[in-house]
Amino acid sequence: MSKSKSFFVKFWRSFGEKLKESLTSVLPVSILVFALSLTPWVDISRYELAVFESAALMLIVGIGLFNLGADMAMTPMGQFVGEGLTKSKRLGILLTVSFLMGLLITVAEPDLSVLAAQVSTVMDSTLLIVAVGVGVGLFLLMGVFKILFHADLTSILLFFYLLLFSLTSLLISSGNGSLLGMSFDSGGVTTGPITVPFIMALGVGIALSVGGRNASENSFGLIALCSVGPIVAVLLLSIFANGTIDFKVPDYSMDKMMVNGIYEIFQEQTLDVGRSLILIVAFFFVLQFTVLKLPRHNIVKILIGIIYAFVGLVLFLAAVTMAFMPIGFKIGTQLAAYSPVLLIVVAFVIGMVVVLAEPAVHVLNAQVEEITAGQVSKRQMMTALSIGVGVSIGLSVIRVYYGFSLLYYLIPGYLTSLGLSLLVPKLYTAIAFDSGGVASGPLTSSFILPLVIGACVTLQGESAVLDFAFGVVAMVAMTPLIAIQSLGFKSVVSLRMRDNAAMRRILASADDQIIYFE
Repeated sequence: MSKSKSFFVKFWRSFGEKLKESLTSVLPVSILVFALSLTPWVDISRYELAVFESAALMLIVGIGLFNLGADMAMTPMGQFVGEGLTKSKRLGILLTVSFLMGLLITVAEPDLSVLAAQVSTVMDSTLLIVAVGVGVGLFLLMGVFKILFHADLTSILLFFYLLLFSLTSLLISSGNGSLLGMSFDSGGVTTGPITVPFIMALGVGIALSVGGRNASENSFGLIALCSVGPIVAVLLLSIFANGTIDFKVPDYSMDKMMVNGIYEIFQEQTLDVGRSLILIVAFFFVLQFTVLKLPRHNIVKILIGIIYAFVGLVLFLAAVTMAFMPIGFKIGTQLAAYSPVLLIVVAFVIGMVVVLAEPAVHVLNAQVEEITAGQVSKRQMMTALSIGVGVSIGLSVIRVYYGFSLLYYLIPGYLTSLGLSLLVPKLYTAIAFDSGGVASGPLTSSFILPLVIGACVTLQGESAVLDFAFGVVAMVAMTPLIAIQSLGFKSVVSLRMRDNAAMRRILASADDQIIYFE
């Protein structure tokens, strides 16, 4: 068989497997929206439904291509950079590259652009994006220090979450408390489909090079820390914000989805994704020529993978912009008007199925199963994430209905998750806090957030959106922490029960063998 034929056979085999995974992921969301369109609760026109189903097909192909590209390029690049720079023993270069990569990748992260566009009437988009990028860069730097010196992740997280809530109290006292939800949302949207594969693999590469007894456990935690950095940055920005806060709901209608509109969406997403990937590629090739010096076949495979990831992500983001945002907003407004109780139930179900379609979730689950040698399976991870995200969306809609502060969820939620971190194996804590950042991906900011904004417009009015609708991304990022650590707590309890049962059997057997002498 010729090389070209062999390449195409391998491609279609690999792509076919990824398509099956993405079909399983997107199908539940599509079926749910189609089912809602048949009910009297939501009025979705044939045109809107046709656009949505076409976008769903694009989503399936996009997720398949992106996941294939992530396996071929993003993950190996991160691991090669982590291993190569650590083995070179050039600490200064490793730390500088870590900060710059965190900054530049985040500045170009599509998820962040989506959030910034939706809050542009409140805060300058460029200032918000740069502040978040600096936050990610600094905390990625801190994460690298944590891996190099085997620092305890739980202690670091306890310190910084205490800092977060201290800054929160300052924000409320400054009179800008309505920016609280947006500040915490910024932590979830930064860890998106481009950032996650690279940063996770970077951590694995550094941890494996450093070695030690708990190298696998030590490789997790970078995403967790990179989710804290943006919140700190935006809270500080919000504390010192001046002027009138006047939020305007964006235009979520599908009327603009004509030929020119579709062309503009693809053009915009192509530029956004291109900027994101070119920064990673440029950095990687600088390191390749100066430090890494990888074989040619590795470079060729990475370049092909980057093309797949680029095309896949453009298709994915164009699909969610064209259809998922407008449909999400419409479902939220109409269900809230029909029955708030029904809205809460549907929001819970939507949350459970939407997380299945997040590209970065599949990357995380695969890496967790590999690193833990099957101790934490992809099925376990996906179940815990689905339940956690479903609960978070349901709770967010309840908050919109009753109109209370996000802190009523965040304080007990993070106290519970940080308390569990003291009781479960450290591996579960590291995975859980990474999962929180990963679960809140593009579909959360492009489908769930518009849904909750629509519900808020109906139930509380447009002026209340900033106070009660924002914060849903933060909720999506928080609940997996509790769900996955609960898996760890269950494993600890089960192991202890098995040990106790085994000890009772040993003691009972010993009693039966006692010989009495007269």
